[in-house]
Amino acid sequence: MYVKIMSASVLGVEGRFIEVEVNICSGLPQVSVVGLPDSAVRESVERVRAAIQNGGMKFPMDRITINLAPADLRKEGSAFDLAIAAGILCASGQVEAKLLEDTLFIGELSLNGMVRSVPGVLPMTELARSAGIGRVVVPHAAVAEASLISGIEVFGISSLAEWISGFAGEEEASSPSRSNSGFSTKRLRLLNRSGLNSSTPESEIDLSDVIGQELGKRALLIAASGMHNLMFIGPPGTGKTMLCRRLPTLMPPLDDEEALSVTKILSVCGKLSHTQSQSGLIRQRSFRAPHHTISAAGLIGGGSTPKPGEVTLAHHGILFLDEMPEFSRVCLEALRQPLEDREVTIGRARGVCRFPARFMLAASMNPCPCGFFGGGVDDRPCTCSPAAIARYRARMSGPLADRLDLQVELPRQSVRNNSETGMSSAEAREIVMEAAQRQKFRYAKHGIHWNSQLQGPLLKKYTKLSPDAEMLLQQVYAQLGLSFRAHDRILKMSRTIADLAGREAIRSEDVAEAISYRCLDQATE
Repeated sequence: MYVKIMSASVLGVEGRFIEVEVNICSGLPQVSVVGLPDSAVRESVERVRAAIQNGGMKFPMDRITINLAPADLRKEGSAFDLAIAAGILCASGQVEAKLLEDTLFIGELSLNGMVRSVPGVLPMTELARSAGIGRVVVPHAAVAEASLISGIEVFGISSLAEWISGFAGEEEASSPSRSNSGFSTKRLRLLNRSGLNSSTPESEIDLSDVIGQELGKRALLIAASGMHNLMFIGPPGTGKTMLCRRLPTLMPPLDDEEALSVTKILSVCGKLSHTQSQSGLIRQRSFRAPHHTISAAGLIGGGSTPKPGEVTLAHHGILFLDEMPEFSRVCLEALRQPLEDREVTIGRARGVCRFPARFMLAASMNPCPCGFFGGGVDDRPCTCSPAAIARYRARMSGPLADRLDLQVELPRQSVRNNSETGMSSAEAREIVMEAAQRQKFRYAKHGIHWNSQLQGPLLKKYTKLSPDAEMLLQQVYAQLGLSFRAHDRILKMSRTIADLAGREAIRSEDVAEAISYRCLDQATE
């Protein structure tokens, strides 16, 4: 007998349907799995066999052929176990196949028949909803995650025996609440679909913790308001890392579209905890701070089967590279394409995967290997030779530095005043959210959210300068020998500075302030 059960896998960060076809015919007892399965899929036969037997059902002693379609797509992981078990039970006549129509099965089986969760439940459930499938069966541990997708029924089961019995207990067997699909509505766990966590969680760190460094705080406001890339340059202990780590406390929460995208990425990577899924879609922007020993594949993504890297985990958030020149040249140069295209494209012989990577790059660096180059007479003297300083700064190429909108030098603070208090994160976030709302309203018809996304005709349309501002920018462009990219990034920053001031018109003082944040360009004059 032949049956077909719907399951799904993940390609990149999106779900993809997999049809589990099971055919049982007379012959020597044998189970064949075809359709480019990997080791985990081939081993599922033994898991399914033991789970069915321990669930009180009979595993057929016939010739069983299992096909995972489409046959030209490599199948990986253990998410097909539940679908394979359902197919075998239906093909052997132990479960009525009509009851499983319009149902997607996701889950891994243990030998005792318990159902374990797998990564990527959220994008697979979203795929089922978009295809019009009415029901998805997932492990109990993944019910909260799957229920984040509205418009589809989510059934959670803890074991194969629970599903086989239709969640039966003697009490439920006679209950009219028993559905004709073999699932008990009494055991259905659904979350409040609209109960999304829209509040910004309180953080233990605050912008007011930073004493002094008003220039750095202003740069944070501009970066957070327009999603501009940012680098702080200064001696050790000036607060570079401290400032960057407070960026998430300044930024507005993710909107619905962004939150779903970020939550899907965490689901695919297996980083979405049960507590997070219970509280709704992820609303707080991520802050990723990888160590400088990270590989290019760990930063950008990769592997024989491409997996997301840190740039994708920082999607709609912040990627922080502390002591940026200490990262390998290969890693730093690999950032150039994601910073421009806002996505990572990884090609392999089996296909091409695209991962979203719309993030803000925040970085810090010392002015030299010892960290004290360029200090005043009262500061600790620099012990680095000119050649050592040149080699240190050459670790970050000019094209990469060109992509850093704000390049800010932070001086060492001479006097510490513990009684000094500055702007708090809550106050700064109000300012940032007001500027963000201006941008959201302005670009509502163009599918973008931030000034940093302006390009081509939109850049010309929304960054028109007054005559004196235009003249100032042209003079600086000629004097410093700026690239076209640096020119455009100054325009985008000027647009953000004007938004922070509550103005549509970009004035010469806005352009002058934006130019003042390009210290690396000025250093090459």
